[in-house]
Amino acid sequence: MGWLLEAWQANQDFLETGGNVLVAIGVATFCMWILIVERLFYLYVGHRKMVREVVERWNGRSDTSSWYAHQIRRMLVSRVSRRLGATIPLIKTFVAVCPLLGLLGTVTGMVEVFDVMAFAGSGNPRAMASGVSKATIPTMAGMVAALSGFVVSVQLERRAKDEAERVADRLSFMRVDSR
Repeated sequence: MGWLLEAWQANQDFLETGGNVLVAIGVATFCMWILIVERLFYLYVGHRKMVREVVERWNGRSDTSSWYAHQIRRMLVSRVSRRLGATIPLIKTFVAVCPLLGLLGTVTGMVEVFDVMAFAGSGNPRAMASGVSKATIPTMAGMVAALSGFVVSVQLERRAKDEAERVADRLSFMRVDSR
């Protein structure tokens, strides 16, 4: 139980050192990873069920070669594709927001440095150290959060595209030769 208290205290010290912007970065990162976990869960659980339903619906059709059937096939593949990529744009938005929040932390930290310089002069480096840490730590936190989300979002996007193509391949239709 002591390690938990130490971890909590270290987290509090980190938040104090980096400023209030770290809370916003933490919330954005948490939301981003909740969405990532949801997408992974859908890919491994929900998507399989949807593919089964779509394939059963397609295979249950008596007509798979007409223009109308081709449009139904496109609609089914489109639904699967839309569902696969449902929250990926939101994940990418969080990836873009994290470095911007880090930049906000940099600006607020530098404002604090300039306030200290205006009050105490530039000859007191200890007084400026707090502002400098508030300027650099949020930048680092925002970049780390963005990089972690970026790598996973690219993989999720690629996987969604591949899965949609697989579903399209599974829904074969017979072409009628018009000779």
